[in-house]
Amino acid sequence: MQSRSKVLFLVEVAIFAALAVVLDLFSFKAWAQGGSISLQMVPIFLMAFRWGWKGGLLTGLVVGLLQLVTGPYIIHVVQGFLDYPAAFTLVGLAAVTSGLAQKAAKQNNRFKLALLLIVGTLIGSLGRFAAHFVGGMVFFGSAAAPGQSVWIYSLIYNGSYLLPSFIASIAVIIILVFAQPKLILPKH
Repeated sequence: MQSRSKVLFLVEVAIFAALAVVLDLFSFKAWAQGGSISLQMVPIFLMAFRWGWKGGLLTGLVVGLLQLVTGPYIIHVVQGFLDYPAAFTLVGLAAVTSGLAQKAAKQNNRFKLALLLIVGTLIGSLGRFAAHFVGGMVFFGSAAAPGQSVWIYSLIYNGSYLLPSFIASIAVIIILVFAQPKLILPKH
């Protein structure tokens, strides 16, 4: 990567990470122990589709670290790591489809592009879910109803906000990328 391209990449990581934090301010927060329906993953997904692995994972990590300084809900250091840096870094796994999505965008193959965006967004959302799911079982299992297994509790709790967040995110991403395919095509 040339020097100018490196600077552009780092500037975009910073801007998209800041945008994710701002989007989180407008989230629907109705869960007692954290978690909200939000579009905050959208900038991470866009960086993953635009820059691949390094863009998605680095932007996710920066978002997770910024979440740590903007009012996290932490009861244990390991839970804090799982719910913030790890969870948001894993959103960057959406990059698994970035190369194919960029190719479909260049070819104006909307069906293939939509499918690749959905698959990538699903993978990134599942990565985040996995981190929250483990943290929920280990650190919040005591909140489960009497007789309810901790894994069912964590599945329901985390799924109740991450599934709507995934659906909202993919709708916004498809609208944005179909309107402006260059969003996922980096300028190297």
